[in-house]
Amino acid sequence: MINSPLEDIEAAALQLAPAERAKLAERLLVSLDEDDEILASWVAEAERRGDAYDRGEMGAIDFDESIARLKAKLAAAA
Repeated sequence: MINSPLEDIEAAALQLAPAERAKLAERLLVSLDEDDEILASWVAEAERRGDAYDRGEMGAIDFDESIARLKAKLAAAA
């Protein structure tokens, strides 16, 4: 039977000294928290923009127009 990469990493991690395993566990947990913080930031920004749109402070453009504007900016920068 072939081990998955996760199983290989787990087996290697279990060979570490307890202090090293604790340090690895902490790093892994922190990496999850960072992802949550990034997601929370994106959600907050989306809510801020949605609220601004609802108040009439921000307009909207359709997807095709948005892509066309981005392509024009990229072409101008090249």
